[in-house]
Amino acid sequence: MNAVKQMRLEVKKYIDAADTKIVKMVHAMLEVEKENDWWQNEEILSIVQERSAEYKSGGVKGIPWGTAKKQILSSKKKVNK
Repeated sequence: MNAVKQMRLEVKKYIDAADTKIVKMVHAMLEVEKENDWWQNEEILSIVQERSAEYKSGGVKGIPWGTAKKQILSSKKKVNK
């Protein structure tokens, strides 16, 4: 059984046993996700395609994930001070 299928089974068991508060929270999260399906948003997809083309053409230089992560965490620490 693949990992996603296993997770689905576990989530179903959890939801069946969850209290009302948890069921309402999960339902609200799913509704927000359904309403904000950004993969179907033409404006967002256009921006993603434009940025991808810029990167592929060499017009924009990317940075390694490790560098980006350090910058994000450093920025987060400054905001939380």
